[in-house]
Amino acid sequence: MARQLISFDWAMKRLLRNKANFGILEGFLSELLKQDIKILSLLESESNKEDRNGKLNRVDLLAELTTGEIVLIEVQVNSESDYFCRMLYGVSKIIVEHLKEKEPYSQIKKAYSINILYFDLGHGNDYVYHGTTSFMGIHKNDTLDLTEKQKEVFKKEKVHEIYPEYYLIKVNQFNEIAKDTLDQWIYFLKTEEIKDSFHAKGLIEAKEKLDSLKLNPQEKEEYKRYVENLTYQKSMVISNYEDGRVTGRYEGKIEVAKTMKKTGMTNEIIKQLTGLSADEIDKIFSRDSR
Repeated sequence: MARQLISFDWAMKRLLRNKANFGILEGFLSELLKQDIKILSLLESESNKEDRNGKLNRVDLLAELTTGEIVLIEVQVNSESDYFCRMLYGVSKIIVEHLKEKEPYSQIKKAYSINILYFDLGHGNDYVYHGTTSFMGIHKNDTLDLTEKQKEVFKKEKVHEIYPEYYLIKVNQFNEIAKDTLDQWIYFLKTEEIKDSFHAKGLIEAKEKLDSLKLNPQEKEEYKRYVENLTYQKSMVISNYEDGRVTGRYEGKIEVAKTMKKTGMTNEIIKQLTGLSADEIDKIFSRDSR
């Protein structure tokens, strides 16, 4: 029998940052990356500070593995047309932040960008996508490989192992039929349930520790507010989009933008839904702050 659990995104913000709960994250990453993952510690950077998480637009968790590699996990609820670009920016920023001054480029850390998306990004029929970097010959169609010396220096066998790797999990496109252990995790991400028959790494521990009935009173209240705010925000996205489309007037768009801002939406999302430019949005909120 399935049990109702707290959502993975809220757990990432609160419970999974506790070292005692690393096994849950390690299980998820092990199933996704198809290797045995162990987390050394959680890191902080400019891109995953707590005040940004409070906006409900994204949840960031930055982990350093025992291998020295870095994993950035993001949960994105609201649609962003330029999310592909944001993934690139986020990983690039993390790489730069963790290369110490005067260190050689060979010390750049391998990074994985894990993106759990609750909106449809791009055009494709699958629900899990994996992106790597490789170099193909335009004349001989061969793949550029590392020399033996480079393999020794980088401790890598293939060129693509040096570069960041991207994973996109489009949760809403999953049909809820779990055919393997990764699907069992995605089932949980979509339904917040773990079936008794599931045996993927980390899920047994998740079933035990993410039980909403085991939250303390303060955590229960925080989680309740989180769910209510998330539901309200989704509703506001839909209703404000329709209002703005119907009025078609600049004044109406301004009012819609102000309402969206009050719910904690980012300027980027407001721009996408209202059609206002970034400069127009900046002017609106700069006037209100005076």
